[in-house]
Amino acid sequence: MLEMSLWKRLLILAVVGFGLLYAAPNGFYAKVEAHNDAIAEVARTGVSTPQTEAGLAGWPEILPSGLVNLGLDLRGGASLLAEVKVADVYKQRMDGFWPEARDALKEVRDQVGPVRREKSAPEMLKITISNPDGLAAGVEAVKALASPVVSLTGAGSVDFEVTGAGAVITVVLSDAEKVATDSRTVQQSLEIIRRRVDEAGTREPTILRQGTDRILIEVPGLGSAQELKDIIGTTAKLTFNQVYKLASNPNDPAGPGQMILPDAKDEGVFYVVDETPVVSGEDLTDAQPSFDQNNRPAVNFRFGPSGARAFGDYTAAHIGEPFAIVLDNEVISAPTIQSHIAGGSGIITGNFSLEESTNLAVLLRAGALPAQMSFLEEKTVGPELGQDSIDAGKMAAIIAMVAVSVFMIASYGLFGVFAVIALTVNMGIIFGFLSMIGGTLTLPGIAGLVLTIGMAVDANVLIFERIREEIRIAKSPARAIELGFERALSAIVDANLTTLITAIILFILGSGPVKGFGVVLGIGVVTSVFTAIYVTRIIITVWFNRTQPKTIIV
Repeated sequence: MLEMSLWKRLLILAVVGFGLLYAAPNGFYAKVEAHNDAIAEVARTGVSTPQTEAGLAGWPEILPSGLVNLGLDLRGGASLLAEVKVADVYKQRMDGFWPEARDALKEVRDQVGPVRREKSAPEMLKITISNPDGLAAGVEAVKALASPVVSLTGAGSVDFEVTGAGAVITVVLSDAEKVATDSRTVQQSLEIIRRRVDEAGTREPTILRQGTDRILIEVPGLGSAQELKDIIGTTAKLTFNQVYKLASNPNDPAGPGQMILPDAKDEGVFYVVDETPVVSGEDLTDAQPSFDQNNRPAVNFRFGPSGARAFGDYTAAHIGEPFAIVLDNEVISAPTIQSHIAGGSGIITGNFSLEESTNLAVLLRAGALPAQMSFLEEKTVGPELGQDSIDAGKMAAIIAMVAVSVFMIASYGLFGVFAVIALTVNMGIIFGFLSMIGGTLTLPGIAGLVLTIGMAVDANVLIFERIREEIRIAKSPARAIELGFERALSAIVDANLTTLITAIILFILGSGPVKGFGVVLGIGVVTSVFTAIYVTRIIITVWFNRTQPKTIIV
């Protein structure tokens, strides 16, 4: 008789059972997907509708509901190639540097006299001093504000270069700081896009940096590229600015450091506001849709400590004056400060619809894009094309499964049947594991799955050939089976370890489809070894102990 301890049998059966249990939802994909969408919708809105109730009832709560996500090439969806306009950040840096430079020049006011900011290129700050004789002192005062560049390539450089000529001090970003700024801007844009797409509830997006200033965004399940642009295409740059006065048109003269912005709702209404905001959306820690005192949709917001302090100080000093809440260079609300707003929380009103207030809260929570983006390429993959890919992948997997099964049964008879059963279990465990980790299956992933089918029986072939050799030297059937599994183990581990290393390298260094191929291949290697060594063995053990054959044919 073949021996296998009870705890080993129970452990093997438990792993197989859990794998198949978690794989089961993929056999009812539409129902489980509707169930999951209903759960997400109720969690987001807090309201249950007949549609969500129907979705919840479509799949039992006690069963796992994880699914293998389908990639863009299988599900259909939208793809965008965006270029980040990194030069926009240069102007923001200059606008932020101006108050610091002005304060520094106040320290040498007796030498430079009154100062004012002049109009200049966006990436440049020009400051005119009243006393040209104090130019050197002014330049040194502003130079003292420069900081070392925080990057490996910019070691030893400072972020601002300051020069003077006549009565004008000129400040520009250094070349090293521009490189560092560009890298930070693209990386920040990438992370904010990722948060926005995740907030919108989309499934398994692919968001990758390409080149120096481009980002590839692929989101399965969306109906059009425009829908994706609506999610990420706005900067949602929120600022709170001081209001000086109303203007009749955008061409009215504005003073230094001022700008004219339109009202987002009322055409023909313009505000003259300070270019330097009191606080910005970067100081926000939370934003949630809500309702104002008149039960109209609004957005509650809360600042962090520094933003709360600046906002509180400003409202305390400007009671009775209006201030502008500016979103993407449009004034969405201009309330009058009624009292000191302490605590760093408030509410944004602006005649929003419920959907608009919800979307604004999502964008504000995700953060402001540091720069505008232009879309160089838009692509929509239709669900029909995705279904064709799925059908082709299914056909390839079925053909591979049938071909391997015929080969194994023809070569090893009943033992080949056992190997085919283990192979089927292996496929189920792969899908179960992908469902548990929320993995994404792409067309290259299907290729990895088909490759796994072919590789999965390699271990069985090694075991069965080893059993044949032991039978040839007159070993008893039970002993031949035991030695076959024991002596083939090292060869099986060595052969599959090299493939696993390749899969890990593909996952770490690859991107998009290549990474998906590596994930499926790596999981397939591990599950194939498990099913070949343990599942096949438990099947053979049960069969052998029940039938107790005097001889075996392998």
